[in-house]
Amino acid sequence: MLGFAPILVLIFILLAMSVRVLNEYERGVVFRLGRVIGAKGPGLILLFPVIDKMVKVGLRTLTLDVPNQDVITRDNVSVKVNAVVYLRVTDPVKAIIDVEDYLFATSQLAQTTLRSVCGGVELDELLTHREKVNSEIQSILDEHTDPWGIKVGTVELKYIDLPQEMQRAMAKQAEAERERRAKIINAEGEFQASTKLAEAAAIIGQHPEAMQLRYLQTMREMASESSNATVLPIPLDFFAQNWKSPKRSGDA
Repeated sequence: MLGFAPILVLIFILLAMSVRVLNEYERGVVFRLGRVIGAKGPGLILLFPVIDKMVKVGLRTLTLDVPNQDVITRDNVSVKVNAVVYLRVTDPVKAIIDVEDYLFATSQLAQTTLRSVCGGVELDELLTHREKVNSEIQSILDEHTDPWGIKVGTVELKYIDLPQEMQRAMAKQAEAERERRAKIINAEGEFQASTKLAEAAAIIGQHPEAMQLRYLQTMREMASESSNATVLPIPLDFFAQNWKSPKRSGDA
């Protein structure tokens, strides 16, 4: 019986070395004598000791930070741009076999693509049409990483660093634009007011008694205020009579 004890211990050690447990978000690419036999998991995985080797691959979405890139836009403005890339592994076998380090390769590809795409647009388009730039970068990355078993889901530009001179120029442009809008709004208000005054004058010309009603309304508004002054309206006929020049005593 004592002779079987080392054998049992050896069998137990081999079984312990053969059993692997993979989580739901993990897959194991198994190599047998250097040749890949496929991706296994999740759950309990049995491997042959010594001849089998397993490489774990995560299937969760990964966040890849693209560092600042010096970019010269199409209108010759120097800016610094950084971005974030969201990707995940769709084919674990390709991600291990076809590329040495898929995260490093995707990071380098994202940096070069970011520089090329941002360098092909003008600064105004880069600032105002950011969604279009994001979509173009994502499409290029997804196309190039598909043979590696990588799916690029989203690319977002995080920050665009402008030179101080350009920031001051854009601030002046925005201020001038606001002043232009204010002048246009003021001119439109004057035009509308003059139009309404002309319409009011035409109505009063056809109905002179409307001026007397306007006087009475003004009196009521002034009486509602806390004022010691008393205003009495003068009939318009009085002005009409006094506007006529009186005859001189020496005239024939």
